[in-house]
Amino acid sequence: MIAKIWKKVLLFVLIIACLFNVINKLVHKASMEQEVKASAEYIQEQN
Repeated sequence: MIAKIWKKVLLFVLIIACLFNVINKLVHKASMEQEVKASAEYIQEQN
């Protein structure tokens, strides 16, 4: 009985961790893209 409960709890924690990881990567990817664009604009201004 307890094993079934633990299995469900750990599966739920694993799913939440995976979702958090994916969302975190998407957020940082967008930030990186903005950083690259800002750097490109700065280089163009310098020329």
